[in-house]
Amino acid sequence: MQGSPSSEPVAALSGAIKRRGSTLALDGLDLVIAPGQCVALLGPNGAGKSTCVGLLTGRLRPDAGYAFLFGGDPREARHRARMGVMLQEAGLPRTLTVREQVDLFRGYYRNPRSLDDTLALAGLEGLERRRCGALSGGQQRRVQFAMALAGKPDLLVLDEPSTGLDIEARRGMWSAVRAEIDRGAAVLLTTHHLDEAEALADRIVIIDRGRVIADGSPKAIKARVAAVAVRCRTRLSDSELMALPCVTGLSREGGRVTLLTTSAPDTLRQLLAQDLGVDDLSVASASLEDAVTRLVEGQAQHNLETV
Repeated sequence: MQGSPSSEPVAALSGAIKRRGSTLALDGLDLVIAPGQCVALLGPNGAGKSTCVGLLTGRLRPDAGYAFLFGGDPREARHRARMGVMLQEAGLPRTLTVREQVDLFRGYYRNPRSLDDTLALAGLEGLERRRCGALSGGQQRRVQFAMALAGKPDLLVLDEPSTGLDIEARRGMWSAVRAEIDRGAAVLLTTHHLDEAEALADRIVIIDRGRVIADGSPKAIKARVAAVAVRCRTRLSDSELMALPCVTGLSREGGRVTLLTTSAPDTLRQLLAQDLGVDDLSVASASLEDAVTRLVEGQAQHNLETV
């Protein structure tokens, strides 16, 4: 890598507009990533997350606005050489061993991390002699993670990094990412695992329809819904649940309902009065997933009202 991170932004989008066919993927989006900062970019499918990653890594060009990487054009090799990228979909050569593939990739950098350190950080000890074509999906993801770490990047871009990983491998990856942040690297993370975003990111940026709808710390994002989560199994319909006192949001998963409420006692009294058969009941502070869901739903409702 070329020196240590400076105080200037590591990467930025300014008024970025990008169309994918007839779809407006990014609509004047602004995003700044500082050195030593882990930014989790969240949002529903089609929100524009992958397009942001494409612009910042130089694989795409904005139709209008600007994309910056270390103060310059993301397509220039001297800027891209300071970045490590783990994309959601990336193939590996089937015939090379893990050790050969990672060592080959290290050769692209002027001052790479040692091979043994790279393999250890990615949790690949014991797999060095296995051919990439014989690896499981999770093991292939670890090789891709090693390739992203190989150049000691000043910016680490992780697009759905823990897909296919078991719990132990995920925890190992989280530890390695924290170590990169501690040494001053910036991290851009996209993930559908919101526990991962909460564990790693000090800043959450939520986008929807190509626009930023929320930006702040995980604590600040959760505070925006100002709610408690009541989870249960109930025979009541969605319309009956939304009519309960103080309920501001509702979601279902696996037969269990989550109600966001600004007053758990008021909601619970009426819930139990209407359904004596309520089961599997719990009350807790709203999670990051609850907050993101509520903010995206609120934005969708706002969009409908302004059409």
